Amino acid sequence: MEIKEKEQIRQRLMVYLSKYPSQNKGAQSIKNTSAGTISSIVNEHWENISDEMFRNISSQIGGQLDSSGWNVIETNAYKEMQFAMQDAQEWRNVTWIVGAAGCGKSTTARMYSESGREVYTILCSEDMKKSDFIREIALRIGVKTDGYSVRGMFDLIIRSIIQMDSPLLIFDEADKLTDIVFHYFVTLYNRLEDKCGMVFMSTDYIKRRMEMGLRYNKKGYNEIHSRIGRKFYELDPTEASDIYSICVANGITDKKSISDVVNEAQEYEFDLRRVKKAIHRAKRMGKC
Repeated sequence: MEIKEKEQIRQRLMVYLSKYPSQNKGAQSIKNTSAGTISSIVNEHWENISDEMFRNISSQIGGQLDSSGWNVIETNAYKEMQFAMQDAQEWRNVTWIVGAAGCGKSTTARMYSESGREVYTILCSEDMKKSDFIREIALRIGVKTDGYSVRGMFDLIIRSIIQMDSPLLIFDEADKLTDIVFHYFVTLYNRLEDKCGMVFMSTDYIKRRMEMGLRYNKKGYNEIHSRIGRKFYELDPTEASDIYSICVANGITDKKSISDVVNEAQEYEFDLRRVKKAIHRAKRMGKC
């Protein structure tokens, strides 16, 4: 690995660490490394640090330009999500954002997290157990959990968060969690009310799940529904004008090519992943 590339990783690492209350907290949020290694990189003592370690750190800290040169555009949904996250962080409130698959929720959360201090994104999944969920939160905020029970880890997380100035937890794909883990949101809210903003993001499947949970009086659902204000923050759908802006920003200027991309986007419910592929194909075919 060239010195120039290592310096770029160092610069990105310093930006990443600045989001945390201390360098040590930031170091603890990076897997398979140590505070000593992070300190050595920051201070340019690289002699005994392998290229593999640099790559490991680089893959976790974000801030890297998209190798494909893809430019993210502020669609209507992007602006709405930015507003919701800023509001939740500033006023320490709780919001559940609902938007179609492929509307840019994860990308927006990643960009907001990378650009802001004390913003931590937790990617949820259906195979998470309680301990997995708590450890993931702990990892993101830079809390060591070795040797602690689930309850002990949870208490460490709470103590760490309430010491922050303006923390925000973003739970991406939160609707995928099992009911047992889902109930932890209530406990999180109760312990962090008025101390930490929380944003949950998912597709509109959560609306159906919440409806069924409330109808059959399933444990925890009424409490969760209450804590998000009994209302979901529903994003406006992506429009043709958004697709036009994305095309232009990513090098497609020919009217016919733009029209083809827009038509394909409409066919596939304006999924931005599909749009990206369509633009890539148009550029490869030289239709821009």
